Amino acid sequence: MFPQRLDSSIAYDIAKAMMDGFNRHYQLFRTESARAKHRFETADWHGQQRAQRERIEFYDLRVREASMRLEREFKGGEQPMDVWQQVKLHYIGLLVNHSQPELAETFFNSVTTKILHRSYFQNDFIFVRPAVSTEYIENDEPTARPTYRAYYPTRGNMREVIVQLVSDFDLRVAFDDLERDAGYVLEAISQRLADVKLRANFQIQVLTSLFFRNKGAYVVGKIINGFNEVPFALPVLHDNNGKLVIDAALFGEDDMLMLFSFARAYFMVDMGIPSAYVQFLRSMMPHMPRAEIYNALGLAKQGKTLFYRDFLYHLRHSTDKFRIAPGIKGMVMLVFDLPSFPYVFKVIKDYYPLQKETTREQIKGKYLLVKQHDRVGRMADTQEYSEVAFPRARFDDELIAEIEKFAPSQLEISDRDGDGQMEVIIKHVYIERRMIPLNIYLQEAFDAGINEPAAKAQIERAVVEYGNAIKDLVAANIFPGDMLWKNFGITRHGKVVFYDYDEIEYITDCNFRKVPTPRNEEDEMSGEIWYSVGPKDVFPETFGPFLLGNDAVRAVFMKHHSNLLDAVFWQKHQARIRAGYVYDVFPYEREKRFLALHSPDSADDEVLSQLPPEPSLTGLSGMKP
Repeated sequence: MFPQRLDSSIAYDIAKAMMDGFNRHYQLFRTESARAKHRFETADWHGQQRAQRERIEFYDLRVREASMRLEREFKGGEQPMDVWQQVKLHYIGLLVNHSQPELAETFFNSVTTKILHRSYFQNDFIFVRPAVSTEYIENDEPTARPTYRAYYPTRGNMREVIVQLVSDFDLRVAFDDLERDAGYVLEAISQRLADVKLRANFQIQVLTSLFFRNKGAYVVGKIINGFNEVPFALPVLHDNNGKLVIDAALFGEDDMLMLFSFARAYFMVDMGIPSAYVQFLRSMMPHMPRAEIYNALGLAKQGKTLFYRDFLYHLRHSTDKFRIAPGIKGMVMLVFDLPSFPYVFKVIKDYYPLQKETTREQIKGKYLLVKQHDRVGRMADTQEYSEVAFPRARFDDELIAEIEKFAPSQLEISDRDGDGQMEVIIKHVYIERRMIPLNIYLQEAFDAGINEPAAKAQIERAVVEYGNAIKDLVAANIFPGDMLWKNFGITRHGKVVFYDYDEIEYITDCNFRKVPTPRNEEDEMSGEIWYSVGPKDVFPETFGPFLLGNDAVRAVFMKHHSNLLDAVFWQKHQARIRAGYVYDVFPYEREKRFLALHSPDSADDEVLSQLPPEPSLTGLSGMKP
């Protein structure tokens, strides 16, 4: 019996060490999220951006630390499999009364799969399904805040209650006029409620932590009246004088889905019990998968875990086949989808055309840049997976042939489990929300007839949104690189989002130039570029021929976004970003704003006067890009 007791002791010690690793991770994660309040109060926007990037790396760092400790202290990879089975049982015991059990289970999976070699790896050793319920978890510590606060206003004291619920967040910066802003909110609520009778249970529930992102702090809650619930969010911003203002009142699931969109950066939120926050938010947005809510809260690894469980569940309950995704094929990425599943799978090809001077590692670097950057609602979030197994029977033969031709290094077909069921294993894949490619969306309008009112409206909406998307990316210091319509998509809410990242650059790394005036008639008639072009040179006026071949598209574009073809536009924004200015990018329409807080760029003339002149072109001829 002694060896059995010894094995059990080692198993417990391993489980305890792994739990210590997780607790350290979540403590650091939560501390960094809580500091967002101070950064908001002090308008430390660059610090907020830096913390956003760094927090994304926390999880992998803590997994690596825990794995190294287990190897160093317990020779984890050399322990027999019955010990690892006991480790899991002990770990389940440690999850009892834990405030983040679902996150701790995912951490266990990450560390275990990192230590155990695949040939020894079995589902018995990890949490394929949750072992501990996350329902009704509460922190019983005397100083712990509840997940949400409830307020019980009447029509007569609604303004005072709004002032109180905002004041309860104890922001250490004065409001310009909180009473005035509460009046704006009250007016917006009154429009929603109109003549609705207030029921006995009428109340406002507000999550007790603010949601921080970019330059905003968001009060998030819901109004409950009888059987009806209306979700809402109040964006709080700094005005031009450094005072706080409530900028808007957002209501309804659609506004919430825009706020929590997969195309936006993750929130900073101080959460003691994240599952309770997810449950509350899911009640406000029942159509948003829990995986995407965890992502929005910065808990991307948990989002990946839940996404993969949803994916496997969908596979078991569907019969359609994976296929090459509709649309123009990319030069760098091979894209496939499952028609019944609202996501696409993107694999980096092994071979690229000559004009694509890039590598697999560079492409991965671009996707990591997007993951860490503020996506301002215009860049799709991606989930990155390795060694993903699919049933071979669910793959269209044409798709298999496509992968074998363009990405053979990423494909393995085998009976890995020895059960006679052939699998397709993709070595590395990005997964993101499926959208309608913008070129297809426009083509549908062309096919309907550009003189049809609905088609004309569709073209105008798409082109205006396309330009707005580029301008939002510019504000976030992102140059898309390849701006063709096919690299943008339309979301279910009609937003245009960019999703082809292999050529993106920081605006501040580019050199925006005007095309030089031809020196003579020979230059003017030449079919070749006769002036010098550096590797980072961009000539905005040359975008037109590639983007505006259709007259209807060109008319709308030139009406709303002609400045995108002017190098000065790009230089101006580049200069402001280099000077440290952080632009406001709002996750709601301009007409929802209560006040015009930010005047048009009054400093534009001053900025333009400081721009460096175009480089001399004397003696530089006959050079090609």
